[in-house]
Amino acid sequence: MRKICLLVIIAGLLMSAPVFAADTIKIGEIATITGDFAAFGDAEVQAIKLAVKEINEKGGVLGKKLEVIMYDCRTRNEDMVNAARRLTKQDKVTAVIGPSGSGLCIAAASVFNDAKVPHIGTLPTNPSVTVDEKGKVRPYNFRICFIDPYQGTILSLFATHDLKAKKAAILYDVSSDYSQGLREYFVKDYKALGGKIVADEGHRADDVDFRAQLTKIKQAQPDVLVLPTMGKCLPLAIKQAREMGLMIPIIGGDGFGDYMWEVAGNEAMKNTFWASHLDKADPALQKFFADYKKLSGTECKEFMNAVMAYDSVYWVKDAIERAKSTDPVKVRNALEKTSGLKLMHSPLTMDAVHNPKGKTGVLVEAKDGEFVYFKKITPKQ
Repeated sequence: MRKICLLVIIAGLLMSAPVFAADTIKIGEIATITGDFAAFGDAEVQAIKLAVKEINEKGGVLGKKLEVIMYDCRTRNEDMVNAARRLTKQDKVTAVIGPSGSGLCIAAASVFNDAKVPHIGTLPTNPSVTVDEKGKVRPYNFRICFIDPYQGTILSLFATHDLKAKKAAILYDVSSDYSQGLREYFVKDYKALGGKIVADEGHRADDVDFRAQLTKIKQAQPDVLVLPTMGKCLPLAIKQAREMGLMIPIIGGDGFGDYMWEVAGNEAMKNTFWASHLDKADPALQKFFADYKKLSGTECKEFMNAVMAYDSVYWVKDAIERAKSTDPVKVRNALEKTSGLKLMHSPLTMDAVHNPKGKTGVLVEAKDGEFVYFKKITPKQ
């Protein structure tokens, strides 16, 4: 989208050829179809297809069909900004959903606010997605997931109470808003609980060799290694840590995914634990997973992205219906007033800074090629 935007239309699913009448409701989607987060983007695209199909088959919204206009931001901030501009100014959408990356959502935040079009991030957990540098809420930016301070508390509680870890080492991505934010809040809460940070090493997103940092970490003799990051560097760091004899528990945030198994291998992934927004084995999600497979022809691997994207469509649908309008400003107002909305994965209530209130976090364990439920943790708010 720097020079040529990849435009994919995902509406009027399973309908006949001239699917777009003038009398449709346009919503936008920005996804990471290419780049390091491509697996996340594909899951979101398939989930939104499914939600739109279901809604349209039941009569649409306010008697109109949903039409989704999607752009690939290629996991690049400049392409994210260009996609946001095109959706709000040219395509005139009512709302925009995705992607999951905090840095991407922050990069385009001002575009949505200037255009007065609401934007919902699927899994961007950095607080700055919805709050500016002065601590003021960004009026048109929302998220459906909990935030890094929440994840940081979940991980610090798990490290101290469950793992009995008195010393922690951190390896984080200095170029990532997500990684920096999660590191910051883990350190704060872990120290407050009596833990000690014995190593705090940085890397960049395109690094592939972490042995220098891991050597320092090993020498510090931590009880737990914290990897608050995502993308290809995550399984590479795990693999190299195990090769160097670091067999201590490894913990991290919601950047984990099925893509990690192929890179790190089953043995390296053992004794690793990850903060999740939901439990894949939750009975409430099983029909969705079956329908996702039927529509896409594939298993729903990056399930957090898929579920959050799917429920985001239903959140927008609910807001449009409560607003009795497709006007973006009125829809924004309805999104902000969301309270007790029953979505597939969780009830949803917005707080004053456009974050969900009172969500329960889940710890999953990597075991035999899968991420399996370990325990739930609900930090005090």
